[in-house]
Amino acid sequence: MTSTTDEIIAGVVVPATGLVRDVTEFIRDTEDDLLYHHSRRVYLFGSLHAQRLGRTPDPELLYTGAMFHDIGLTAGYRDSQLRFEVDGANAARDFLLERGVDGTGAGLVWLGIALHTTPGVPEFLAPEVAFVTAGVETDVLGIGREALSAEQIVAVTAAHPRPDFKNRILHAFTEGNLHRPASTFGNVNADVLAHYAPGFARTDFVDVIRGSSWPE
Repeated sequence: MTSTTDEIIAGVVVPATGLVRDVTEFIRDTEDDLLYHHSRRVYLFGSLHAQRLGRTPDPELLYTGAMFHDIGLTAGYRDSQLRFEVDGANAARDFLLERGVDGTGAGLVWLGIALHTTPGVPEFLAPEVAFVTAGVETDVLGIGREALSAEQIVAVTAAHPRPDFKNRILHAFTEGNLHRPASTFGNVNADVLAHYAPGFARTDFVDVIRGSSWPE
Protein backbone atom coordinates (compact mmCIF):
# COMPACT_ATOMS: atom_id res chain seq x y z
CA MET A 1 0.00 0.00 0.00
CA THR A 2 1.39 3.41 -0.98
CA SER A 3 1.89 5.87 1.85
CA THR A 4 0.18 9.24 1.61
CA THR A 5 2.18 10.64 4.53
CA ASP A 6 5.38 12.62 4.10
CA GLU A 7 8.49 10.84 5.33
CA ILE A 8 10.72 12.89 7.65
CA ILE A 9 14.39 12.03 8.20
CA ALA A 10 16.69 14.33 10.19
CA GLY A 11 14.05 17.03 9.89
CA VAL A 12 13.99 16.78 6.09
CA VAL A 13 10.69 16.09 4.39
CA VAL A 14 10.53 13.52 1.62
CA PRO A 15 7.16 14.56 0.19
CA ALA A 16 4.59 11.83 -0.43
CA THR A 17 3.71 13.06 -3.90
CA GLY A 18 3.02 10.97 -6.96
CA LEU A 19 6.18 12.21 -8.64
CA VAL A 20 8.40 11.38 -5.67
CA ARG A 21 6.81 7.95 -5.45
CA ASP A 22 7.42 7.34 -9.16
CA VAL A 23 11.04 8.44 -8.87
CA THR A 24 11.64 6.22 -5.85
CA GLU A 25 10.08 3.16 -7.47
CA PHE A 26 11.98 3.67 -10.71
CA ILE A 27 15.35 4.12 -9.04
CA ARG A 28 14.76 1.28 -6.58
CA ASP A 29 14.09 -1.01 -9.55
CA THR A 30 17.09 0.27 -11.53
CA GLU A 31 19.90 0.77 -9.04
CA ASP A 32 21.49 -1.53 -6.50
CA ASP A 33 21.43 -0.85 -2.77
CA LEU A 34 24.71 1.07 -2.92
CA LEU A 35 23.52 3.72 -5.38
CA TYR A 36 19.96 3.85 -4.03
CA HIS A 37 21.00 4.57 -0.45
CA HIS A 38 23.73 6.96 -1.62
CA SER A 39 21.20 8.89 -3.71
CA ARG A 40 18.77 9.17 -0.82
CA ARG A 41 21.57 10.48 1.39
CA VAL A 42 22.45 13.01 -1.31
CA TYR A 43 18.90 14.36 -1.15
CA LEU A 44 18.91 14.47 2.64
CA PHE A 45 22.34 16.05 3.00
CA GLY A 46 21.62 18.50 0.19
CA SER A 47 18.36 19.50 1.86
CA LEU A 48 20.08 19.98 5.22
CA HIS A 49 22.64 22.29 3.61
CA ALA A 50 19.83 24.23 1.93
CA GLN A 51 18.09 24.63 5.29
CA ARG A 52 21.17 25.97 7.05
CA LEU A 53 21.86 28.42 4.22
CA GLY A 54 18.26 29.65 4.08
CA ARG A 55 17.62 28.45 0.53
CA THR A 56 14.48 26.65 -0.59
CA PRO A 57 14.84 24.28 -3.54
CA ASP A 58 11.72 22.67 -4.94
CA PRO A 59 11.79 19.36 -3.03
CA GLU A 60 10.42 17.27 -5.90
CA LEU A 61 13.03 18.59 -8.32
CA LEU A 62 15.88 18.26 -5.83
CA TYR A 63 14.75 14.73 -5.02
CA THR A 64 14.67 13.78 -8.69
CA GLY A 65 18.13 15.22 -9.27
CA ALA A 66 19.56 13.42 -6.28
CA MET A 67 17.95 10.10 -7.12
CA PHE A 68 18.91 10.10 -10.81
CA HIS A 69 22.40 11.57 -10.45
CA ASP A 70 24.24 8.23 -10.66
CA ILE A 71 21.93 6.24 -12.90
CA GLY A 72 24.46 6.62 -15.73
CA LEU A 73 26.75 4.27 -13.79
CA THR A 74 24.29 1.38 -14.06
CA ALA A 75 24.40 -1.54 -16.50
CA GLY A 76 21.90 0.02 -18.90
CA TYR A 77 24.49 2.60 -19.96
CA ARG A 78 27.44 0.29 -20.69
CA ASP A 79 27.30 1.15 -24.40
CA SER A 80 27.17 4.93 -23.92
CA GLN A 81 30.16 7.09 -24.72
CA LEU A 82 28.67 10.18 -23.09
CA ARG A 83 29.79 11.34 -19.69
CA PHE A 84 27.84 9.28 -17.17
CA GLU A 85 26.55 12.53 -15.67
CA VAL A 86 24.95 13.47 -19.01
CA ASP A 87 23.34 10.03 -19.28
CA GLY A 88 21.75 10.60 -15.87
CA ALA A 89 20.74 14.15 -16.73
CA ASN A 90 19.06 13.03 -19.95
CA ALA A 91 17.25 10.19 -18.20
CA ALA A 92 15.91 12.47 -15.46
CA ARG A 93 14.79 15.16 -17.90
CA ASP A 94 12.92 12.64 -20.03
CA PHE A 95 11.34 11.08 -16.94
CA LEU A 96 10.07 14.47 -15.75
CA LEU A 97 8.80 15.66 -19.13
CA GLU A 98 6.87 12.41 -19.56
CA ARG A 99 5.12 13.17 -16.26
CA GLY A 100 4.14 16.71 -17.12
CA VAL A 101 6.91 18.68 -15.43
CA ASP A 102 7.62 21.84 -17.43
CA GLY A 103 10.82 22.38 -19.37
CA THR A 104 12.19 24.88 -16.88
CA GLY A 105 11.98 22.45 -13.97
CA ALA A 106 13.25 19.54 -16.01
CA GLY A 107 16.11 21.72 -17.22
CA LEU A 108 17.17 22.56 -13.67
CA VAL A 109 17.28 18.87 -12.82
CA TRP A 110 19.30 18.19 -15.98
CA LEU A 111 21.82 20.86 -15.02
CA GLY A 112 22.10 19.69 -11.41
CA ILE A 113 22.96 16.16 -12.50
CA ALA A 114 25.23 17.16 -15.39
CA LEU A 115 27.30 19.42 -13.11
CA HIS A 116 27.45 17.29 -9.98
CA THR A 117 31.11 16.34 -10.54
CA THR A 118 32.13 19.86 -11.58
CA PRO A 119 33.20 21.65 -8.38
CA GLY A 120 33.19 25.41 -8.00
CA VAL A 121 30.21 26.13 -10.26
CA PRO A 122 26.92 24.64 -8.99
CA GLU A 123 26.84 26.60 -5.72
CA PHE A 124 26.29 29.78 -7.73
CA LEU A 125 23.26 28.40 -9.56
CA ALA A 126 19.65 27.66 -8.66
CA PRO A 127 19.17 25.68 -5.43
CA GLU A 128 17.84 22.66 -7.37
CA VAL A 129 21.27 22.58 -9.02
CA ALA A 130 23.45 23.64 -6.11
CA PHE A 131 22.23 21.18 -3.53
CA VAL A 132 22.57 18.05 -5.62
CA THR A 133 26.29 18.80 -5.71
CA ALA A 134 26.32 19.79 -2.03
CA GLY A 135 24.75 16.47 -1.10
CA VAL A 136 27.16 14.52 -3.30
CA GLU A 137 30.17 16.36 -1.89
CA THR A 138 29.13 15.63 1.68
CA ASP A 139 28.38 11.95 1.12
CA VAL A 140 31.35 11.13 -1.12
CA LEU A 141 34.05 13.60 -0.08
CA GLY A 142 33.00 14.70 3.40
CA ILE A 143 32.83 18.34 2.28
CA GLY A 144 30.38 20.24 4.49
CA ARG A 145 30.04 17.35 6.94
CA GLU A 146 31.36 19.50 9.77
CA ALA A 147 28.51 21.98 9.17
CA LEU A 148 25.91 19.34 10.03
CA SER A 149 25.11 18.21 13.55
CA ALA A 150 26.06 14.76 14.80
CA GLU A 151 22.36 14.06 15.31
CA GLN A 152 21.56 14.88 11.69
CA ILE A 153 24.34 12.67 10.38
CA VAL A 154 23.30 9.78 12.61
CA ALA A 155 19.67 10.08 11.52
CA VAL A 156 20.55 10.10 7.82
CA THR A 157 22.97 7.19 8.01
CA ALA A 158 20.61 5.17 10.21
CA ALA A 159 17.92 5.47 7.56
CA HIS A 160 20.38 4.86 4.72
CA PRO A 161 23.51 3.07 5.94
CA ARG A 162 26.87 3.25 4.18
CA PRO A 163 28.76 -0.02 4.82
CA ASP A 164 32.22 0.07 3.19
CA PHE A 165 30.92 2.96 1.12
CA LYS A 166 34.26 4.46 0.11
CA ASN A 167 35.50 1.29 -1.57
CA ARG A 168 32.14 0.36 -3.05
CA ILE A 169 31.47 3.76 -4.63
CA LEU A 170 34.97 3.80 -6.14
CA HIS A 171 34.21 0.41 -7.66
CA ALA A 172 30.92 1.77 -9.07
CA PHE A 173 32.70 4.77 -10.58
CA THR A 174 35.25 2.45 -12.16
CA GLU A 175 32.71 0.03 -13.60
CA GLY A 176 30.60 2.88 -14.93
CA ASN A 177 33.49 4.50 -16.80
CA LEU A 178 35.81 1.69 -17.94
CA HIS A 179 34.08 1.46 -21.33
CA ARG A 180 34.25 5.24 -21.97
CA PRO A 181 37.62 6.45 -20.73
CA ALA A 182 37.64 9.43 -23.10
CA SER A 183 34.59 10.82 -21.29
CA THR A 184 36.65 11.31 -18.12
CA PHE A 185 38.89 13.97 -19.67
CA GLY A 186 38.80 17.06 -17.48
CA ASN A 187 36.68 15.56 -14.71
CA VAL A 188 37.13 13.65 -11.49
CA ASN A 189 36.64 10.21 -12.99
CA ALA A 190 40.04 10.38 -14.68
CA ASP A 191 41.46 10.05 -11.16
CA VAL A 192 39.37 6.93 -10.59
CA LEU A 193 40.52 5.21 -13.78
CA ALA A 194 44.13 6.22 -13.13
CA HIS A 195 43.92 4.24 -9.88
CA TYR A 196 41.82 1.26 -10.93
CA ALA A 197 42.03 0.75 -14.72
CA PRO A 198 45.29 -0.90 -15.86
CA GLY A 199 46.69 0.79 -18.94
CA PHE A 200 44.55 3.90 -18.65
CA ALA A 201 46.38 6.95 -20.00
CA ARG A 202 45.07 10.39 -19.20
CA THR A 203 44.43 12.86 -21.97
CA ASP A 204 46.74 15.77 -21.24
CA PHE A 205 45.21 19.20 -21.82
CA VAL A 206 48.57 20.78 -22.59
CA ASP A 207 49.30 18.10 -25.19
CA VAL A 208 45.88 18.68 -26.75
CA ILE A 209 46.62 22.39 -27.16
CA ARG A 210 50.14 21.84 -28.47
CA GLY A 211 48.97 19.12 -30.84
CA SER A 212 46.01 21.03 -32.30
CA SER A 213 45.80 21.80 -36.01
CA TRP A 214 46.72 25.45 -35.50
CA PRO A 215 50.11 26.08 -37.17
CA GLU A 216 51.77 28.37 -34.62
